Amino acid sequence: MVRLYALLAIGQLILAVVALISCLSAEDDEIRALPRFAWVLIILFFPLVGSIAWFVAGRPASPERPVAGGRPAGGRPAGGRDRRPPLAPDDDPEFLRSLDDERSKRDRELLDTWERDLRRREEELRRRESPPPREEDKPDA
Repeated sequence: MVRLYALLAIGQLILAVVALISCLSAEDDEIRALPRFAWVLIILFFPLVGSIAWFVAGRPASPERPVAGGRPAGGRPAGGRDRRPPLAPDDDPEFLRSLDDERSKRDRELLDTWERDLRRREEELRRRESPPPREEDKPDA
């Protein structure tokens, strides 16, 4: 029986530590129902009940779980300021379009330069490889 109580006490302690870490690492505007300070005190003074209450009512809601009370799943007020991080450059269609314009212009210029250089080199090779005129082909002077 003592082992069971020890096991339950360790489980409660682990739950409280995980809840405390979750509470302290959550963004301020995503914590629901109470301020962070109140959640920390509840978790510390009532480890089992406070931890369960934090996971049920206080932590940021997951995006797939809607929240009642007119607040979207992220815990932000409806119609409030959206603090989504900016899109990564490779996800921003406007940025990709601007890159395509700049890149295609640069690429065309580079391709034209390469083609001119290739034609010049081919002409030089043709001149070097063409056999010198034979005596028979030379006009009589």
